[in-house]
Amino acid sequence: MVQLFPSSVALVLLLQYANAQAIVNGQIYTPGIALVDAPQPNTPLGGDHLQVALDVTSNGQLQLPPYPKDPVSAIHNITIFLSSYATGKNFTISNGTAGAGNASLGEIMQQEPGSTVKHVNWVWPDCLAGDGDPKDPNSARGAYNISIRQNFRMNGTSMYTIFDLPIRVTNSIPVAPNRPPCDMLNNPMLDQATLNASASWFTRIAGTAIETKGTGTGIGGQKPQAQPKDGLGGAGSLDWCSGLHSLWMVVFVFMFPF
Repeated sequence: MVQLFPSSVALVLLLQYANAQAIVNGQIYTPGIALVDAPQPNTPLGGDHLQVALDVTSNGQLQLPPYPKDPVSAIHNITIFLSSYATGKNFTISNGTAGAGNASLGEIMQQEPGSTVKHVNWVWPDCLAGDGDPKDPNSARGAYNISIRQNFRMNGTSMYTIFDLPIRVTNSIPVAPNRPPCDMLNNPMLDQATLNASASWFTRIAGTAIETKGTGTGIGGQKPQAQPKDGLGGAGSLDWCSGLHSLWMVVFVFMFPF
């Protein structure tokens, strides 16, 4: 087993390198048009709200809605979930329709009209209140993925992609009367194979131009690689890429046990 370990690590490194999503100057390239400005991967989170910042123009390459008729590139909608195989929870952050008391948010693309960055401010549900790592094995706190699903058209090709950004719900979340019940937001957990089958085979490479005129050249890509078992799965891994030197570093191999 000791002799096999180095080659096993090398194989995993190679696979993650081939299917990587990049972080360039702090922005995370999803397998879609939107870029994640915050949070950074594997960040411990808490406070009153879960906050996510999405650049929906890919640094100004794409105009904001309303789009022209039959656009070459456009984001049709973005839905977001907070999901974890470790806890068995799959909470709706936004599925396009605002829930009672804004427990789940409305359509992301319609928020903050005129702003190229959409700021998601979602009230943590009641079962995530607490402080520190979970002591109770039945706790809902712990490792999660912010699962960002994009239905979009890019350079003449229509796609649906799933991108899972790992975080940890371990910082302090105070008990508050405005926290919605977890049961109201929880959804059945889909298995990884089902999620992978629903998403397009596409990994966006940092620097890929987004066309807004003409008929589009079309785009190809690779099927995103699954995340570690703690999260929801069905998304690309994350690498750090220096825009100056194009230096890639595979890191998540060492964050979770095999």
